[in-house]
Amino acid sequence: MSNRLEERAPVQARPAALDTVDRIVNLAATLGPLGLVGLAAWRAWGGALRWQDLVVLGIAYALTGLGVTVGFHRLLTHRSFKTSAPMRALLAALGSAAVEGPVIEWVANHRKHHRFSDQPGDPHSPHVDRAHGWRGALAGLFHAHVGWILEGDALADRERYARDLLADPVLSFVDRTFALWVLAGLALPFGLGLALTGTLAGALTALLWGGAVRIFLLHHATFSINSLCHFFGRRRFQTADESRNLLWLALPTLGEAWHNNHHAFPTSASHGLRWWQLDPSAWLIAAMERAGLVWDVVRISPERELAKAAVAAGPPART
Repeated sequence: MSNRLEERAPVQARPAALDTVDRIVNLAATLGPLGLVGLAAWRAWGGALRWQDLVVLGIAYALTGLGVTVGFHRLLTHRSFKTSAPMRALLAALGSAAVEGPVIEWVANHRKHHRFSDQPGDPHSPHVDRAHGWRGALAGLFHAHVGWILEGDALADRERYARDLLADPVLSFVDRTFALWVLAGLALPFGLGLALTGTLAGALTALLWGGAVRIFLLHHATFSINSLCHFFGRRRFQTADESRNLLWLALPTLGEAWHNNHHAFPTSASHGLRWWQLDPSAWLIAAMERAGLVWDVVRISPERELAKAAVAAGPPART
């Protein structure tokens, strides 16, 4: 999918009641885990944190995070590779369990971001309509990080930006049953905790870490792409926005923080374009390709990459 999506349908107004429900749900999903993270920190300080809880946290974070990065983002938003209907359903379900919104809404918002990146119309730019100075910068970062979600008035029209997903019966089912996958994402750490500890207390503690703490950490890793990666970091490629690569954020975001690379080549299955740019999402796609689970993986040739980098560097100086 290109960086500029074709506009095909007029924006349709959403019912006010639905907007209100969305705002309440977004507020609960974004702020709710914060209080539970405080509980988890208090219990850890008291010596209640065990290795089993960290194992469950790591498993739940990896599965749901890759559901977002590989499924929601690289497959469904940008068509970076092809796969079967069951694999599309699995990746969409795992991404839904991250509690970042139903799959079609997520994809529509992200496609709109690429359509208007750092321009009026971008749902979560830290730069649009912001005052100069540090106060404007902080306001922009807050808006890009969580403000746009809490405000709930910048959601993309699904008919305009995700018509292909609406026509897919598999993805439409996963989208309609979003609450089921959220519950499954909470049942998983509970079950793992029960299996590892053999006690109900252990299962509940694992649910706290693999549920609330995992959701909180993954949310803010994802939100940081919208905020920090459009404000701080390096720009290897010339793009029409402020996208940037942020090395220290690469692993927590499973490779998504090579954001300038991504905006330069939106359909690339790999966001880390150099050997040292760690990209666990690309590693998974490559492993799935070797296993025959995915195919037609989009890769950027070294020649195309160097040509784009040369444009960013500008013409050579005259001697």
